[in-house]
Amino acid sequence: MRRDDCYTTQLIDNNGEFNASGLQDFVRKIKLADCGLSYAVVAIMGPQSSGKSTLLNHLFHTNFREMDAYKGRVQTTKGVWVAKCVGIEPCTIAMDLEGTDGRERGEDDTTFEKQSALFALAISDVVLINIWCHDIGREHAANRPLLKTVFEVMVRLFSPRKTTLLFVIRDKTKTPLPHLESILKEDIKKIWHAVHKPDSLKDTPLSEFFNVEIFALSSYEEKEKKFKEEVAQLRQRFFRSISPGGIAGDRRGVIPASGFSFSAQQIWKTIKENKDLNLPAHKVMVATVRCEEIAKEKFNHLTTDERWLALDEAVKKGPVLGFGRKLSSIIESYFKEYDTETAFFDDEVKKAKRKQLVSRVLEFVYPSYVILLGHLRSKAFENFKKRLEQSMNDGEGFASAVCKCTKTCMLEFDQGSADAAVQLANWDPSKFREKLRHDIDRHASSVQNEKLSGMIASYEKRLTEALTSPVRSLLEASGKDTWASIRKILQHETETTISKFSVDIASFELDQEKVDSMVLNLRNHARNVVENRAREEAGKALMHMKDRFSTVFYHDNDSMPRAWTGEEDIRTITKDARAASLRVLSVLAAIRLDEKPDKIENILTSSLMNDVVASSSSKDKSFGPSSDPLASSKWEEVTVKDTLITPVQCKSLWRQFKAETEYMVTQAITAQEAYKRGNNWLPPPWAILAMFVLGFNEIMLLLRNPLYLVVIFVVYLFSKALWIQMDVGRAFQSGTLGGLLSISSQLLPSVINLLKRLAEQAHGHTNSQASRPSPPSVNSRSFRSQTLYSNHTNTILEPSAVTNVESSVSSNVDSSSDSEIEYSSPSAGQAD
Repeated sequence: MRRDDCYTTQLIDNNGEFNASGLQDFVRKIKLADCGLSYAVVAIMGPQSSGKSTLLNHLFHTNFREMDAYKGRVQTTKGVWVAKCVGIEPCTIAMDLEGTDGRERGEDDTTFEKQSALFALAISDVVLINIWCHDIGREHAANRPLLKTVFEVMVRLFSPRKTTLLFVIRDKTKTPLPHLESILKEDIKKIWHAVHKPDSLKDTPLSEFFNVEIFALSSYEEKEKKFKEEVAQLRQRFFRSISPGGIAGDRRGVIPASGFSFSAQQIWKTIKENKDLNLPAHKVMVATVRCEEIAKEKFNHLTTDERWLALDEAVKKGPVLGFGRKLSSIIESYFKEYDTETAFFDDEVKKAKRKQLVSRVLEFVYPSYVILLGHLRSKAFENFKKRLEQSMNDGEGFASAVCKCTKTCMLEFDQGSADAAVQLANWDPSKFREKLRHDIDRHASSVQNEKLSGMIASYEKRLTEALTSPVRSLLEASGKDTWASIRKILQHETETTISKFSVDIASFELDQEKVDSMVLNLRNHARNVVENRAREEAGKALMHMKDRFSTVFYHDNDSMPRAWTGEEDIRTITKDARAASLRVLSVLAAIRLDEKPDKIENILTSSLMNDVVASSSSKDKSFGPSSDPLASSKWEEVTVKDTLITPVQCKSLWRQFKAETEYMVTQAITAQEAYKRGNNWLPPPWAILAMFVLGFNEIMLLLRNPLYLVVIFVVYLFSKALWIQMDVGRAFQSGTLGGLLSISSQLLPSVINLLKRLAEQAHGHTNSQASRPSPPSVNSRSFRSQTLYSNHTNTILEPSAVTNVESSVSSNVDSSSDSEIEYSSPSAGQAD
């Protein structure tokens, strides 16, 4: 080993200034921080120019500055110097103190002497006290003030460190060493007892504070070889000095090597400020500062750790498998480093600062944990939605699908959160789990409401379709058992639908109360459908009454169209038709879904069929004080809600109905009379008898002269042709005067036309088309259709009458010689 490896550094200069930066460089160069507690500090003190530096250089191979004998006995070491002992294990630091009792400092010597002595005792494990052999036993020798100073400052340490005091007797004489030892130890005890001590330490023996050892060396100047041999023997005492049995094996309150620099600086500061030095408190203070520094260093390293940065970046993008294991591994490595570097500091301080470090680190990485749980929650929620939809598409029941999917997704989240858990952290993922459960419940409720709404709407639509057409048909028919049939259909369709609905709704596993509410809503919907149809049809009551009247009036019991031949009792038919129409009105007057009896039909029949308004019925007490049972806005035994047409409205409708159906009756009567006239062409028997009696001479004249018969027959045919061609009957429908004017204006042209046609037939100029039967023209068809039906009432005439009219027209057309165009003239086409 070279002496240059000792890295000698001045720790405290002669002005008492502490060289903090120099000490830090010294600690870094000798790598003291890596030693933990495996290091020792050896200090030497003694009178000035007593060979302290020389002894250290020979003993530890250091290179402290030594006194030059040729320059005289002057102060060589100023302040306090430190150096690494070369070749000594464990790492040992030698500390060379400025000598005591020097003339250079004068009166201030004792102050610095006590300060440096206290400093050496506070940080050293072994203190070498260099004394001259010839001063042993002297009352006023230089060693006495030195020992007194050492003992006084030791008392100020408050707590003994069990420092080893190694007295090195320099320039020993022929006096045996045991004799010197006994004298020296006796002097040491006297000095210890003479030192002023606190009451708590008055009876404390010297052995509680010090281990006292004595070693003698020959004169370096006179017996250099002997001196070096003895120093070599002493050097062996410092190998494994801190091991049990070593020279400093029972030391106490050791500051870890990483805190040595800070501890030395703080101790010297306390000494300079003349404060009582409490080494246990100082030890705690050093541990606090160093543990904080180490914790801060580890935290800063963590924040820039590439592994952590990569993991944090990956978490921001999505879930990371093994997050908890990876993060635990990263932070545990820094906690282990902290534990290693703080292993030798105060246990309580170390644990407290470690707890703070753990808390700070976990607080730092917690946001990533939160982000990860957010990803896990989102992923589990999305999986729940997909699985629920797939399960329902596969036909699984809603409740069981929700239960199964919820269980699966919650298990996935629990597994993910367990995988994300950090060993040292007591992070609770329950909030995220509750949020996931809340989201799942909310989505399930939303889907359930959507499904239930769709299902209810479907069943309501089914009820509407199943009830609308039958109810409308029954109300249009308005028979005696209309409402009974409606109730039957309503009950059947409602129960059928509810039965199917109950089967479908069972998969939702709803509360019975909620199911009952839905079923009740379906029942109400079905009832509302019927009521709405009833109100709709009640709004068309007049139309239905007219349709019913027309059906009954124009058709017989076999639903065959009536022909007004004169044998029909129009009064009875009208009464029956009105009764049927009145039944329609009574059916549409109120809703009868509750099977409650009412007197609506009886009241309407008694009040309207006989056209008597309460004259006879006013005696009936059931109608109340009003003389007119229809002069009311409500029906008895019928609620306002179920009333469709009030009594007053019924009376008004009946009046309007009669007014609009009077024309049908009038047309029927007219058609019947016309039929009678058409079939009764013979005069009455009395007229025939009178004609025969009164015209007997004329009849005989005709029989005697047949030529008169021919003339009369020709005149008849000519008149008949003129009648048809001029449409005399049609002309007089607009009035007598108008008919006469129309006939007078057409008479001459019609006569000329007939004569012309007769002349053409007589000369044989009739063309081939005229000789063939011609198809009926549009006007001829119009003529036949208008003969069958009335212009406004669609009244059906007797088929035989139509046949007679057509045959008469056909015969006249065939017998005439006029053209087809002339036959279908407007006046002929409009014949009644």
